Amino acid sequence: MRRTAILIGMVLLMMGSLCGCGQKIQQPASTMVSRETIVEESNALPVQAAHFSGMERYRDPVDYSDPDHWLSLPETAQKDVDVIFLYPTVYGTMTEAAEDMAYIDDMSMRIGAALTAATQASVFAESCNLFIPYYRQFTVEALLEMDEQYPQLLEYCVSQDIYRMLDYYFKYENQGRPFILAGHSQGSLWLTLVLEDYMADHPEYLQKMVAAYVIGYSVTEEYLARNPHLKFAEGADDVGVIISYNTEGPGNKDQFNCVVRENAVSINPINWKRDDTYASAAENLGSLNAEGGLGPGTADARIDPERGVVICESIDAVPELQAAMADYFGPESFHLQDYSLYYGNLQKNVADRIAAFERK
Repeated sequence: MRRTAILIGMVLLMMGSLCGCGQKIQQPASTMVSRETIVEESNALPVQAAHFSGMERYRDPVDYSDPDHWLSLPETAQKDVDVIFLYPTVYGTMTEAAEDMAYIDDMSMRIGAALTAATQASVFAESCNLFIPYYRQFTVEALLEMDEQYPQLLEYCVSQDIYRMLDYYFKYENQGRPFILAGHSQGSLWLTLVLEDYMADHPEYLQKMVAAYVIGYSVTEEYLARNPHLKFAEGADDVGVIISYNTEGPGNKDQFNCVVRENAVSINPINWKRDDTYASAAENLGSLNAEGGLGPGTADARIDPERGVVICESIDAVPELQAAMADYFGPESFHLQDYSLYYGNLQKNVADRIAAFERK
């Protein structure tokens, strides 16, 4: 690997990331930041950027030809399919953030990215070449404020690091291979914008997308309705689709969860059904344990169609962890374990969708 810093071994789930939130909201055309404007005036910050410290760093573009700006950048492709993984919010979760937005070389962000890569991006390692870029992310609080008060800034922010990274990847690294997009929480927020805008601008890339795992953030009915070029998964092996869910315990019913949106849609990560058909823990192919190893599946799953989430009732919430997360994710969220609870099923599903894409 040209640049691989994924930590393998003992990774505590409680060292996972409290992940940022946000929602793209349709704004009048006069207030939206168009991608054309961003490309032409890449050094011009929107006036709303003044509300967030650190955003002036966007005046200095990240050079994604530099291997130092990747957590994982394969020197040679060993697999026939790539995955681009966007890590969740780790900036400001293990240490106090000095500003709203991270430097690209912020060490706490890089360490957190490696920890989450070990428990999340590793799902794809058996089937895919791992491409994991560093990107300048925001704290939870900053993303919530941006979502609520300045949602047009989300378009500007994703265009700076994420779009530039994709431009570099498709021009110099992809070499025509099929690919998967994947992320969690804040990473999945940026993926919703990538799918909506960047892929609409590049249908030639979308045709080669095996699937997009937009986990830990809501994909809504309204989002799908306004993006006819996108479709949500209906089963275990359809391709070119979005896979999305948020995991909660029954105690989160009617509670605030910053990543759960009205009219969210989800798919069951055990039986890969869209309805409320129950899947027992016996059908779970393996969950990650506290030491980072794959053990017997401990989590069951059923869809709550009204709330649009996956309900897990077979495991107990960790009181200390839930208390720390409650303000953002509710009293019984399994947000940090969206990948780890269903690790074995996700791993197999990646292989199944790749096989289906190759048959196609």
